[in-house]
Amino acid sequence: MLINTRKTFIVNAENALPGRAEPLTRLPEAHAVNGHPLQGPWPQGMESVVFGMGCFWGAERLFWQTPGVYSTAVGYSGGYTPNPSYEEVCSGLTGHFEAVLVVFNPAQLGWDRLLRMFWEAHDPTQGMRQGNDTGTQYRSAIQAWNPGLLPLATATRDAYQQQLLSAGLGAITTEIALAGDFYYAEPYHQQYLAKNPGGYCGLRGTGVFASLPV
Repeated sequence: MLINTRKTFIVNAENALPGRAEPLTRLPEAHAVNGHPLQGPWPQGMESVVFGMGCFWGAERLFWQTPGVYSTAVGYSGGYTPNPSYEEVCSGLTGHFEAVLVVFNPAQLGWDRLLRMFWEAHDPTQGMRQGNDTGTQYRSAIQAWNPGLLPLATATRDAYQQQLLSAGLGAITTEIALAGDFYYAEPYHQQYLAKNPGGYCGLRGTGVFASLPV
């Protein structure tokens, strides 16, 4: 993954790159691991959320391996530039973070369990980085199109914050918001670690178990 050591402040809309009206490349129709669609409409009853956990390669693998997850994809969210390239996102001039779209069946996988996986699998206290990956594109985030999912996200953040403080760690910097536009990343990023099993994975947790409200 590209490491950006300069961009630690999110660009504003006026200074963001203009982007483009259409995606740069055509997205594959099917998930490389489970064969499900990468784009909606999704089957009835599914929920879809977006997570930012640093480098999106390892984060996507975590979720596609989870029973109850119907589909995953990687992309860019949270910023201003429409249909950005990976290089543009890494420049820090789009406002986007590296995002993982997770489509799940709540009858098989509870939102509380997904949130626990999110909190435990990365370090949400690091601001504009995860480990050695530095830049605004690596920030921690939770986005949901269903506003009913956000209160539990906030409650689990507050509960996990107390546990992190007890463990000597700092303040959570995770952004929690309604989801807006999700721009799919280039095809070679989709399910990257299934295609490149020895590829880079920067996913690291704090080691603090998340005992959370449900």
